[in-house]
Amino acid sequence: MTALFNHTIIAAKDPTEMGQFYRDLLEADEAPSWGPFVNIQIGGGVLLQFAAPPFEFPPQHYAYLLDDAHFDRAHTKISGSRQEYWADPQRSRPGEINNDHGGRGVYLLDPSGHYLELITQPYL
Repeated sequence: MTALFNHTIIAAKDPTEMGQFYRDLLEADEAPSWGPFVNIQIGGGVLLQFAAPPFEFPPQHYAYLLDDAHFDRAHTKISGSRQEYWADPQRSRPGEINNDHGGRGVYLLDPSGHYLELITQPYL
């Protein structure tokens, strides 16, 4: 059997805010939280755990594959909230989406400053 991705811990300035942000944007399921973790569950049973580390952390990049209808809903939420977003990771095309890899994509920052990428087609 090949390895399957199970969970990851995402550093958060405010784990509760991050959990709500991701739950709303990714339309994720709630999951039981414990200890320092605020947990949500995305497709494939993958658990995202948000926790506030006792040190400063660099921004990371997280990409999520969405179907077209979900992408449309997410883009409406992003643009309706007046949150900045870009068509490219260099942030040179503000307020746009891209049509790379035969689909659509958008980049934005989460409340802790991590780079999110929402795409409708996988790169491979």
